[in-house]
Amino acid sequence: MAYFVVKNGTNLIADTTLNRMREYSLLGLLALLWGSSYLFIRVGLETIPPTTLVTMRVGIAAIILLLVIRIQGHSLPKDSATWKNLVIQAFFNSFGAWVLLAWGQQYVESGLAGVLNSTSPIFVFFLTWVITRHEAVSFRKALGAFIGLGGVILIIGVDALQSLGQQVFAQLAILLSAVFYGYAAIFGRRFSHLPPTVTAAGVMLSASVVLIPASLIIDKPWALSPSLLSVAAVTALGIFGTAVALLLYFRLIHTLGSLGTASQAYLRMGVSVMLGIVFLGEEFSLVVGIGLLTAFLGVALINLPGKSK
Repeated sequence: MAYFVVKNGTNLIADTTLNRMREYSLLGLLALLWGSSYLFIRVGLETIPPTTLVTMRVGIAAIILLLVIRIQGHSLPKDSATWKNLVIQAFFNSFGAWVLLAWGQQYVESGLAGVLNSTSPIFVFFLTWVITRHEAVSFRKALGAFIGLGGVILIIGVDALQSLGQQVFAQLAILLSAVFYGYAAIFGRRFSHLPPTVTAAGVMLSASVVLIPASLIIDKPWALSPSLLSVAAVTALGIFGTAVALLLYFRLIHTLGSLGTASQAYLRMGVSVMLGIVFLGEEFSLVVGIGLLTAFLGVALINLPGKSK
């Protein structure tokens, strides 16, 4: 009997270890998908303007996610209050943040954009500390937030000291998109009554309704001549960097928890930098590199789990 207990216990430990390894592998995949988004955006922007690029991104993701919830047997919400909140969430989590990001990436290299855009946990902390106060603030998180903010200032300060040109304003636009992400993470708690995939589909659908007429008015897409490479990049962005990434994200929220999943914010920093260097020949100065590592440290301190009681 003892033999079977030990054997079963060993199998249970092995299964648990394999499950954790699988989930952490998916976390790495999520970081790769979101980290590569900056590369896809940069390539797409070569012949597609920002508003139309984001419209294509959310439209593709909306179609895929609507198919997913249909397969799952779910339906979209029917009350106006939920849809009002979905539109607000869509502004902060997709079309508002993504248009800012795409506009900024016209003037900022993809790796640096990935670093600046991955600082949202820093702003989640400050929004929580100063405004919402829905969570306790620990010394470690406060230290991480200020260290991370110092890294951001170091990165942008190099260009700001030279002149407040288009490069600096583009970096600030990308940072503002990270602030939007931070607020969206807090506002998103209002959708706990919905299946996660329904929330994601509703957000993408709401963003599409806003962006399609905006694209028609601003960019006149019928007059554009996008290259095949740009179209392929945006298609990959919509499928893998948006729809598949959101499905992975919501799975990991349930398996690794919010803190574990949040760690992809600093994992994707490295992914975006490496892809920019390898595929686009981007370079980083020593000061920007130090700022990157400082921001990385700050976000890591914020996301580290606290001591169990």
